[in-house]
Amino acid sequence: MGETKQDRLKRLKMRSWRRGIKEMDLILGPFSDTELEGLDEAQITLYDAMLSENDHDLYQWVTGRVAAPPEYLELLKIIAEFAFKS
Repeated sequence: MGETKQDRLKRLKMRSWRRGIKEMDLILGPFSDTELEGLDEAQITLYDAMLSENDHDLYQWVTGRVAAPPEYLELLKIIAEFAFKS
């Protein structure tokens, strides 16, 4: 029996708030709370995979300090726009 969509979102939200570095908690936590349910299935699957990446790499990618892998570019753009909107 597979994971329900609701259980999956709950798991992803928990993983978003419990990262290795506080900066990523503060970026991914609020994003997951308000935006995750609006993503399509492919984006959610990609987000799930992205959460397995190293937090220091993720931080560099989302802040634009280092070029992100091509598969994450669009998703990281969405996250960065959410996190750094003024």
